[in-house]
Amino acid sequence: MRVLIVEDNPRLAASVQQALSEQGYNSDICLTGYEAEDLGAEDVYDLYILDVMLPDRSGVDVCKNLRHMGVKAPVLMLTALSNTSNKVEGLDAGADDYLTKPFEYDELVARVRALMRRGQATESTKLTFLDLEYDLARRSVLRGGEPIKFTAKELGLLEYFMRNVERVVSRSSIMQSVWETEYEPGSNIVDVYVSNLRKKLISHGGNQLIHTVIGTGYRFGERPD
Repeated sequence: MRVLIVEDNPRLAASVQQALSEQGYNSDICLTGYEAEDLGAEDVYDLYILDVMLPDRSGVDVCKNLRHMGVKAPVLMLTALSNTSNKVEGLDAGADDYLTKPFEYDELVARVRALMRRGQATESTKLTFLDLEYDLARRSVLRGGEPIKFTAKELGLLEYFMRNVERVVSRSSIMQSVWETEYEPGSNIVDVYVSNLRKKLISHGGNQLIHTVIGTGYRFGERPD
């Protein structure tokens, strides 16, 4: 998942980026509204964290312009203003959620996760990679046209991997996203489920898709590094 942080306070932007990185999210930072719109035109971000008070223009106007450009990714607005009228203005402009400064980073990350899930729910009901196809609506998986049976948690893990193709993901981020709980160092629950998932995928032919990244976690992709 890739996030664009639009915040003119460099220290705050860096802190937000660090909090997201610890949860496995990749992010970029820009300091102005015009730069945000230029980057938004490329439509490569899964979520925008957008400050209301930017040096060159209002974050509300930026949000409105992103929507006019066809950007459908969720927008989380940050504001030092807590009055209702400001929030209504932002929501009417196309924002999905508001967070008032100062905030706890745990709450920020929780809101990001919720918005990501909400955004994913509106996407295509099928995920595909090479010869692997996961029909989210039917909860069914085919590899090379052959069905594979998975448990509910294995399906959740597979969906997470298929939404993060070729990205290195940590055990902590997997635990947060699939189990929705904190990862405990020394726990092997993620490794056990990954092992089971690997066996089922490889049993139906084709190359191994889940690769161990020593000291970090896993990468779902065509070939090992």
